[in-house]
Amino acid sequence: MIYVFSIYGFLSLITFCVYGLDKSAAKRGKQRVRESTLHLLSLFGGWFGALLGQKVFRHKTKKMRFLAVFWLTVVVNVSVISYAIYFFNSLDVG
Repeated sequence: MIYVFSIYGFLSLITFCVYGLDKSAAKRGKQRVRESTLHLLSLFGGWFGALLGQKVFRHKTKKMRFLAVFWLTVVVNVSVISYAIYFFNSLDVG
């Protein structure tokens, strides 16, 4: 279980930094990070860092389509992880 939290923490840190880099690029008119990349990072476990990045950097907070997909990635990720934890814990009982 500690591995799951470690992976989430690591991916969240990376995702938070990517949001910061994208916000900086947006301000300077430089090449941006693709929205699909931000969503993939969220989907694979970095959603908490993405949420913090949105709040801290005030980034991607007004694009409703982006936010809808973001929250879908959160629901999918949490659902899959919850099921996996339930499934693997049920194997230990027998």
